[in-house]
Amino acid sequence: MNLSPYKKIVKAAGELAGPIGELDELPRPAMDDLARFCAVAREAADRTLGLRPYDVQLLGTLALLDGKIAEMATGEGKTLSGAMAAAGHALQGRRVHVVSVNDYLARRDAEWMGPFYEAMGVSVGWIGQSSTFDERRAAYAKDVTYGAVSEIGFDVLRDRLRTDAGEIIVPAPEVALIDEADSVLVDEARVPLVMAGASDAGSAVPEMAALVRQLVRGYHYEIDDQARNVYLTPKGADTVEHLLDVDLYDENEPGTLIEVNLALHAHALLSRDVDYIVRDGKVQLINASRGRVALLQRWPNGLQAAVEAKEALDPSEKGEILDSISVQGLIRRYPKICGMTGTAVAVSEQLGEFYGLKVAVIPSNRPCVRKDEPDRVYPAVPDKDAALVEEIQAVHATGRPILIGTLDVAESENLAKLLERRGLDPVVLNAKNDAEEAAIIARAGERDAITVSTQMAGRGTDIRLGEGVAELGGLYVIGSGRHASSRLDDQLRGRAGRQGDPGGSVFFVSMQDDLITQFVPDERPPAADADGIVRHRRGAYLVGHAQRVAEGVNLQIHRNTWRFTRLLEHQRELILEWRDKVLHGDAAARALAEGSPERWEALPEDTRDETARQIVLHAIDRCWTEHLAFLTDLREGIHLRALGRMSPIDEFHREAVAEYKSLLAEVERRSLEAFEAPEPDLARPTATWTYMVQDNPFGTEWDRILKRVGSAVRGR
Repeated sequence: MNLSPYKKIVKAAGELAGPIGELDELPRPAMDDLARFCAVAREAADRTLGLRPYDVQLLGTLALLDGKIAEMATGEGKTLSGAMAAAGHALQGRRVHVVSVNDYLARRDAEWMGPFYEAMGVSVGWIGQSSTFDERRAAYAKDVTYGAVSEIGFDVLRDRLRTDAGEIIVPAPEVALIDEADSVLVDEARVPLVMAGASDAGSAVPEMAALVRQLVRGYHYEIDDQARNVYLTPKGADTVEHLLDVDLYDENEPGTLIEVNLALHAHALLSRDVDYIVRDGKVQLINASRGRVALLQRWPNGLQAAVEAKEALDPSEKGEILDSISVQGLIRRYPKICGMTGTAVAVSEQLGEFYGLKVAVIPSNRPCVRKDEPDRVYPAVPDKDAALVEEIQAVHATGRPILIGTLDVAESENLAKLLERRGLDPVVLNAKNDAEEAAIIARAGERDAITVSTQMAGRGTDIRLGEGVAELGGLYVIGSGRHASSRLDDQLRGRAGRQGDPGGSVFFVSMQDDLITQFVPDERPPAADADGIVRHRRGAYLVGHAQRVAEGVNLQIHRNTWRFTRLLEHQRELILEWRDKVLHGDAAARALAEGSPERWEALPEDTRDETARQIVLHAIDRCWTEHLAFLTDLREGIHLRALGRMSPIDEFHREAVAEYKSLLAEVERRSLEAFEAPEPDLARPTATWTYMVQDNPFGTEWDRILKRVGSAVRGR
């Protein structure tokens, strides 16, 4: 987009720098004069933080104030630009939530920028996992509140269950300013945040885990080209039906097929130290886009239990879902959305399609002089690994610091072992020790440092060069393989060459990497040259093509998921609107007085309004919980409708709408029934907890599975 209007404002702000700099006390700027605001904000940052914003940082600030996603390179000062924009929104009378990817960054940035906000006359607070109710209430009362996207979402869900209006802590959404916007708005978009209530202790499925261990890939089951789905062959289906004595494809009883597929998915597609780790006797998921443990995440109950059974662990406590909201649904609540990231252009299509957002590309303060080498492509993984170790050893001999980005935990640890055998001493940063990440990253630019990391997205810490490192060429970044998203590659590469520093990057790729074998499995790779490197241009083309295919697949999954969840989000808005009228007004009293006037007149006048309110709230909450359970069951089995040549999405919408209409009548019926009972049962869960659900493979991908299921059925 055209930055000229912003540049004019920044130029005018520069002309005001002298007069404003001479003031002993900075004025509170009026937001109808953006040039004066920028000049005051620049001076405030200089005086309080010792950071004088560059012109490009002011450009980023103006883009954020204009409701854009600002693409700013790593090391260009996004944190300060975000703080200036948040202050600007707040000075316009809007409450601002600065949405981060984790607790560490939320607290660090709120405390770091605190003196600046104070100088601007804006209050600031932060929330994290350990924040108490009172601390959360105080933080949300500030003009600007920093928090991880999950924590803000969980607070919204907790408020959703309040039965006392005075206990609601999250204010009405106004402005969301999102750090690492592509990660939150795209990578996390389809992740549901869940509020659960105690249900039962949970149950593992060791029988299914044992059964699928007997099955042989290629004979009993196959894995699709992208390794996203696993499906039984006709012979596998016969074997399972014989062992279990069931009809797997009974449309009226899909439960066994779902259990088998869950166990098979856990067995064949989810790998320990890649998709999850086992720590302290529990399965802990790994966030693929960040390479760190997703502390609050779990798979849906069925898949979680299947993985726990696979690892012979005690099953997690199960709970009924009291409410849920996707990250995309959470963010779309805000009337104004803006954000910043180093890699927005690559997802500009999604940002426009799902949020109506445009990207403003902010130039760097200093030209990037990093040298990005072409990929080094090898025929096989062992060839690549051997060359990778040789390269690391050779560069380390010069003293130049090296940052190696790997694709998963297992690879990071295996590479570290290979380097240690060569007498090297790498530092490993992966999902098993991500608590120490800031200190590890801070040292990665020092002379002789070798840092092995699973992912660099959202680390939030600049790598500054140690003494004498610039003369050695700066930080050398090596990727051990291409990610399924080009953005993750760019984020890794961007760790070198910050603010005009020297640096270099290169990716080592093999024609046997998962990216190639999953997304372009039928392509024949070119032969290697005599030295073992594939230099034919078709090799580089296949790598890029595989990445584009992977990105297209992920975009389609996002679209498909939103098609299912959009209706749920709409129904949630409607039920909340109704619930708010009950919680804050006299809707319950009027409804019950009209429905049962004799009972109403018999109740004490000073308590009957509150009694009515609690009865109707309980009915709404119970019926909504049951509605969510119905939709979960419906979605898990809806793709079986494809066998009857029906559209799963159309069928889902048809049944979900009909069920919601019956929910409204059921709330009224239960409310009156409880109102007329001598002692109504208004019990609520004795314990509640929150978690994020990893994308359910049996929601968005079953249409492809069932194409094969249909073929299997027709072929028998």
